[in-house]
Amino acid sequence: MRQTHLIMGMPVTVEIVAQDTGFVIDKVFDYFIYIDNKFSVYKKDSEVMQINRGEILVENSSLDMQEIFGLADQTKQETDGYFDIVNQFGIYDPSGIVKGWAIYEASKIIEQAGFDNYYVDAGGDIQVCGKNSEGKQWKIGIKNPFNQEEIVKTVYLDNGGIATSGTYIRGQHIYNPRDKSEQITEIVSLSVIGPNVYEADRFATAAFAMGKAGIHLIERIKGLEGYIIDSAGIATMTSGFEKYINN
Repeated sequence: MRQTHLIMGMPVTVEIVAQDTGFVIDKVFDYFIYIDNKFSVYKKDSEVMQINRGEILVENSSLDMQEIFGLADQTKQETDGYFDIVNQFGIYDPSGIVKGWAIYEASKIIEQAGFDNYYVDAGGDIQVCGKNSEGKQWKIGIKNPFNQEEIVKTVYLDNGGIATSGTYIRGQHIYNPRDKSEQITEIVSLSVIGPNVYEADRFATAAFAMGKAGIHLIERIKGLEGYIIDSAGIATMTSGFEKYINN
């Protein structure tokens, strides 16, 4: 069964290769709605916006919120400050870590229900497990940032996650925390494959903030592979990325 709903301002798709999975898919979509209501910086009543207004202290916030703040701080340290949930306007915006984390947590709901062949996609960041309905690896396309109708690379996964950071859809929404006035123009897309979508997403965000040097960060981290496209349309991949191309 496969369903797509618009949540958090983006399409969220859940596919489980089994019969009678509607109840689990409903739980997954309910979970994403919960996440949106808690972490959205576009909803004035969300918990993170209450923190931004000083109405709630982080130490008094929900366990989920405290976990995200802790994971964000860990990622900031692991990336030498290239990841920061304080945005260029000086407010907490955890979207650079929440989406991948939420997708990964949603996948656990599916596994806890006893299913091990599934696909969860939120805005192009994806967690997969097992095989698709044809009994094959999940086939995932990386879009051409200059022509989104075109797929420039196809990767095959059976257990893991992929996340893409870029400016080709939402413009300059990613910034360099170490120089908040700098616009990132030398690259347009960076896709990262990891053991799960949470790891892929957080490091994709930090690596994109580094510009062209970000691919070297991905190369150094065990378990991650990356594919970067620069503003001239030239692609560079990490040394182990090809293993995901050959099916």
